Amino acid sequence: MSIQRLKALQKIMQIPSAETPLTFKDIGNCKVVLKRDDLIHPIVSGNKWRKLQPQLEYAVQNGVAHVVSLGGGYSNHLHALGYCCRELDINCTALIRGDYTQHLTPMLRDLNEWGVKLHYLTKREFAERNTSAFADWVKHTYPDSHMIPEGGSHPLALGGVAEAMQELEQHYDYIILPVASGATMAGIIAASQPTTTIIGIGVLKGEGYLEGLVKRFMDEQNITATNWTILHDYHCGGYARSTPELTAFCRQFSEQNEIDIEPVYSGKTLMALTHLLRNHYFPDGCRILCWHTGGLQGARID
Repeated sequence: MSIQRLKALQKIMQIPSAETPLTFKDIGNCKVVLKRDDLIHPIVSGNKWRKLQPQLEYAVQNGVAHVVSLGGGYSNHLHALGYCCRELDINCTALIRGDYTQHLTPMLRDLNEWGVKLHYLTKREFAERNTSAFADWVKHTYPDSHMIPEGGSHPLALGGVAEAMQELEQHYDYIILPVASGATMAGIIAASQPTTTIIGIGVLKGEGYLEGLVKRFMDEQNITATNWTILHDYHCGGYARSTPELTAFCRQFSEQNEIDIEPVYSGKTLMALTHLLRNHYFPDGCRILCWHTGGLQGARID
């Protein structure tokens, strides 16, 4: 039954996602295209489906009855995972950073509606999430469960992201995308040609840290590519932080292009791309793909 449910879920995903040309004024003649992963599904959109699909396949094939994962109160990953687990009839527990008991966010209200169990962690407890002691606590508290890492960033995720590269309708000289946990970028690097440069836009303060995350995934898969870099000048103060400039940019871009973006991921990436184009970062006439990784639900107002 779970296999049939998974096939039904896969069938409704809008894949391949569209490649939409973008027009920028007075910034040279580079060809810029937006990969619209935000349109894959109204709930399970963007890189969340790319990363979760192979892990859900693993869970179904191995008879997993209970999945545990973690994230913040606005987590796009938990939102996508909770919905998928409901559709697959898999029990799901979300370990949440902070106590939202008195005021559920829109994301947490959705999880409640979908039957996801919420377990609130203090910030101090959440900070220990990558330790062996935390892993032991999860095994003890939720025996016989399957743990999916924060953001869905598991080695299996790289395969799902790499499959997206096979959809591309043309060769691109540059691919630009947001970076937070590193798995999406590592998957794109793994499937890219050496003639394509992969540019990550750090959406949090993490120079060195983000490179380390990407490199860890690459090392686990024996990926030795060097055609990638991460830029750290566009985080706007940190993860989920914004500035008046970023807010204005997101509003203006959405109005001009009729494409919704948000300030955590896609907004910072597209603002960075605009800045780089205006400063002639790219060679004249090159082809650039910007990856819209979804995440719009995280910007909903309480």
